[in-house]
Amino acid sequence: MLEEKRYFSETAEETRLLGRDFGNTLSPGTLICFRGDLGAGKTTFIQGMLAVLGARPPFVSPTFILMKEYDLDTPTANGIRRVYHADAYRMERAEDFEKIGFTEWCADPEGIVLLEWPERIEALLSNTRIDITLSLKTGSDTHREIRIDKK
Repeated sequence: MLEEKRYFSETAEETRLLGRDFGNTLSPGTLICFRGDLGAGKTTFIQGMLAVLGARPPFVSPTFILMKEYDLDTPTANGIRRVYHADAYRMERAEDFEKIGFTEWCADPEGIVLLEWPERIEALLSNTRIDITLSLKTGSDTHREIRIDKK
């Protein structure tokens, strides 16, 4: 069953707040895939999620390190203890991402995976996931549409 919701954001702070609200709904074992062009607000949305989950800053996109793990000092009410923030932008082959632990992160019963640029490793993705697509409105640097699809 596919469930889709759409939101609109006019500022980076609104995007972070939407991320915070969404972060409160998550359960362990969830894969969340973030799609959108460079500068669309993926990392900004994720910053809000990480903050509400209780991760320690700084919150930066792991484009060059591929994955940053956040061990939460206190588990969330839903039992999340770890957050894996991964970025597949620099991946040329899905197999390479699997070699660095993607399958294990997704199998962590106390973790969630936040994945930027999932289209680079589509072959590894579970059909049970949440896709979040962020797009800038034409002619704007700040107005965004955020679509959340639960599969």
